[in-house]
Amino acid sequence: MAQAEPALVLSDTDSAEGLSEVEPRFSATDFIAHEVNENQRSIEEICICCGSFQIHTQHPLFHGGICSPCTENFVETFFLYDDDGFQSYCTICCSGKTLLMCDDPTCNRCYCLECLDVLVSPGTAEKVKAMNTWLCFMCLPLSSNGLLKRKNRWRAELKSFYDQESNHLKIYRPLSAWERKPIRVLSLFDNITTEMTNLGFLDSSLGVGGRLTYLDDVTDVRRTDVKEVAPFDFIFGSTPPVGNSYKHTPAWYFYQYHRILQYGKPPESSPRPFFWMFVDNLVLEKEDRDTASRFFQTEAVTIHREYKEIVQNAVILWSNIPSVKR
Repeated sequence: MAQAEPALVLSDTDSAEGLSEVEPRFSATDFIAHEVNENQRSIEEICICCGSFQIHTQHPLFHGGICSPCTENFVETFFLYDDDGFQSYCTICCSGKTLLMCDDPTCNRCYCLECLDVLVSPGTAEKVKAMNTWLCFMCLPLSSNGLLKRKNRWRAELKSFYDQESNHLKIYRPLSAWERKPIRVLSLFDNITTEMTNLGFLDSSLGVGGRLTYLDDVTDVRRTDVKEVAPFDFIFGSTPPVGNSYKHTPAWYFYQYHRILQYGKPPESSPRPFFWMFVDNLVLEKEDRDTASRFFQTEAVTIHREYKEIVQNAVILWSNIPSVKR
């Protein structure tokens, strides 16, 4: 973390594990402003993330274009958060080296210095850093700040953007801070109560406590058994870690998880957000992983950490959670 001004936190993503340095995206800080103000080019014709003229679609939160590479990056990183609960990347460009964090306690958004100076006005980043309290562009009542103009229906625009760009993953309407509450979790084969509590998903401080139901051996579990403890917002399952003893073959865990998932997930027409994840701790055979991909109707993703070029804690997972590839 970089140094913080009073009531303001700066986040240097160079120090985040597994993240590479992002180079400055503009050769001159007044490039986009020059194109719009001097050359009379519409901002919808410019990617407000990188300055490209090769527009793929429109930015979901602010007026302006977004190119194909930046669209892919936005889809994969917008919903990523650090351990402190703030976004891992800039709300505008989903990149950025040093980030400024909004001081509204109900907001978790960050903005990079480059976007502030390019899209608002040169020197904006330094002015923001000098403030004791700063409310970001999604929290301010004014929708227009320089070239940065927030869309009036940005929640609907964001959902539409993901519906179009996220390979048909079901995307739900983003919730405002006062609408959020702890979730109901079904954990199969691995009790993740501690992890979910540490992440705040089972926090009862909001008045509506979260709940986790843990099932180990589900051989005799029937649909009616699951319905009695439903509904669930998240269903998690995993194979045992390598080296651990287990009662069943590795494939048993996948097949049983898929069966229970069908019992516990809401109908396709339900508007209620629902997520699932199955993790293989590298014990499934390739044939079983291919079968899992067919059953889940999504490709597996390999996640790992690297320490001094040594791969650690590698797992393979399937999920409908956005940004799972990151």
